Amino acid sequence: MPRAQLSAARLLAAAGTSDAAKVRDLLATSKAEVDVWSGDELTIEATPDRLDLLNEGGLGLELAGALGQASGLPPLELIAGAVAPTITVSPTVVPLRPYIAGVVVEAPGTSRLDQPLLDEAVRFQELLHTAAAGHRRWASFGIYPWDHGATSIRYSMEPISAVTIRPLDGDRAIAGEEFFRDHAMALKFGDLGRLDGACLTLRDGAGALLSLPPILNARPGGEARAGDRRLLLESTGTRPARVTDGLGLLMSVFVARGWRLAAVAVEGGAAGGDGTAFVRPRELRLSSGELAAATGLDLPAGEVVRLFGRARLDAQADPDGWTVGTPPWRPDLLAAPDLVEEIVNARGVAPSDAIVPPSRTLGRRRAETMFQDQVELLLLGLGFQPLVTTVMVPESSVALLGRTSPIAIVHPVSDLFSRLRDTMLLSLVGSLARNVRHPYPQRIAEVGPVIVRADAEESGASTRYHAGAVIAADGAGFADAAALVDYLMARLGARGVREPATVPGTIPGRAARVRLAGEAVAEVGEIEPRVIAALGVPVPVAWAELDLTALWPLFRRERSTPPTPSSTR
Repeated sequence: MPRAQLSAARLLAAAGTSDAAKVRDLLATSKAEVDVWSGDELTIEATPDRLDLLNEGGLGLELAGALGQASGLPPLELIAGAVAPTITVSPTVVPLRPYIAGVVVEAPGTSRLDQPLLDEAVRFQELLHTAAAGHRRWASFGIYPWDHGATSIRYSMEPISAVTIRPLDGDRAIAGEEFFRDHAMALKFGDLGRLDGACLTLRDGAGALLSLPPILNARPGGEARAGDRRLLLESTGTRPARVTDGLGLLMSVFVARGWRLAAVAVEGGAAGGDGTAFVRPRELRLSSGELAAATGLDLPAGEVVRLFGRARLDAQADPDGWTVGTPPWRPDLLAAPDLVEEIVNARGVAPSDAIVPPSRTLGRRRAETMFQDQVELLLLGLGFQPLVTTVMVPESSVALLGRTSPIAIVHPVSDLFSRLRDTMLLSLVGSLARNVRHPYPQRIAEVGPVIVRADAEESGASTRYHAGAVIAADGAGFADAAALVDYLMARLGARGVREPATVPGTIPGRAARVRLAGEAVAEVGEIEPRVIAALGVPVPVAWAELDLTALWPLFRRERSTPPTPSSTR
């Protein structure tokens, strides 16, 4: 799970408590947990859907709700009379990094940015680059001072030869060619921000360079410092959701400390907008029926509102459920099931009473599964090497055996996984081809699922369990396969009737189907020479396959029939 180094003192202050033991207990039942807590050093791990818990402010918001110190969304307060900048996007950025978003944040009252908060923001910024942005490939984030009140920003591509930058970690301005050739950050991320001799630039309305996204900020316009009152938070990227979600997460550092907001509009580019999504809650719906169906609880409407407040969300009850306001730093909240999870977590999952429920299957495997295991053990005892393969098989195996019945997968990820096997033979021939380097004889077998067409089923398919085996050896033939099936069925207490059959992939006249009580339960045959040659196998191959799903009801009936009383004298 993603992890972050936090300050324990700053976390406790953000949560409004000094009770470290209570915080430990609460974290143990949340989506964040303590890995190391030594003095002020605190290492927190969180689930990937709750990255907002990996900074002191975001985790403090969560804990304040759980402790009853606060309820509902923290205020998304707008900056009074602020004129936020507008980002104008040049069409030249579209082929490389087309998406951008921003928001302005302002310190509350007369306070200013202090160094610990700046350090927290930078740490979280870098964590987002790793955990949410694919190491800046999908999105990157910038923090800039914005006290000068500029009203416009230009996002564009410029020739590298025309760019001069004073890097954030440098003491002099350097030419763009030198920066991309020598600077460590450019060597690491430069390919993400340049194309055909041009690079991405972000400039304010006066033309001052703010940064070369997604590589590095420039001095002085891109250097946030302690004492700043307003900051511009910005994100560029290749995936719109990563850009907006990441920017919303970065906001949590400041909103948790009472900072105010101003929307930044975006004009042009792949996706413009007025930026208001970052300064107001997003609304989701949860119906009372959805909550009851998911939890089995009939909670009063007021109790649900209270629990949402504990989860730091705003909820309004109506006759059919609740409208819930969610903040920009909670991209994990997408639909009703996510809201149900918030209710369950806020309510708490009480320890169970450890009462064992009555169940006839408690502590036992299904009888049918044990039957399948019995067949697998019989094959193992006969010297067959057991296999475990996927039900997906390549188109080449289906074509080689001349079968038309296997179901095709729509849009397979590879031709190697393009069909669903309806016989174990499709997997067994592939295993033979992959093991031609091993000596012969070879005896391999597998017990597992196959997928067969079934028009009566809603999905059009049915899962059955088969046991398939092949013998690749000098002199192997039909008689070996037939004897194997006879032996297995005899050990199961049954005797089938063999009848000639035509089975794709086998030699005509050297294949058969076995019936028991009129139902087909097995097939045997000798594999065609053309198939063997295509596999690269130098010896004949015999094949046998039992339909365990068909055999099980007959086997179960046989076992459940009471024995006939013997005569006595």
